[in-house]
Amino acid sequence: MMLRKAFGALLAMLTFCTVLVVTAAPSQAAVACSGTITYSYAYPPSKPVAELVIYYNSSNGGTNSACMYHRGAAYGSSARTSVQIARCAETSGTGSCTATAVSTKDNADYLYYAGPRGVTGTANNCVDAYGEMDWAGTTYWIHSGRQGC
Repeated sequence: MMLRKAFGALLAMLTFCTVLVVTAAPSQAAVACSGTITYSYAYPPSKPVAELVIYYNSSNGGTNSACMYHRGAAYGSSARTSVQIARCAETSGTGSCTATAVSTKDNADYLYYAGPRGVTGTANNCVDAYGEMDWAGTTYWIHSGRQGC
């Protein structure tokens, strides 16, 4: 009887684990803080402590990734830093972005940078990225606006 209960518990556990493996979400395309730089802005301009950079490569129908870097006096200092990027429906021009895909947000305490976060299918679309860093009692934020069109 004890063996049957143990076998039943093992079978239930294996079934549960198999369901977890089968229903796992597909992974996002690999992104990196590298490629062709299509946007870069450091803030404040006089003595930058934060820089938002957008990269592009041609894989997966075009992949854009964003990273928010610590610069100057903030480099190597622990600070809450975040970054996120979106693919826009728009294919040209300036203005607001109607997002058709949005990356997850990277938001944690980092010494050097947050990211990369990326979106695919951007070969013929604009992208829009946002980065933020809390350092020395000030929140520094950079919004790229529509880029890469």
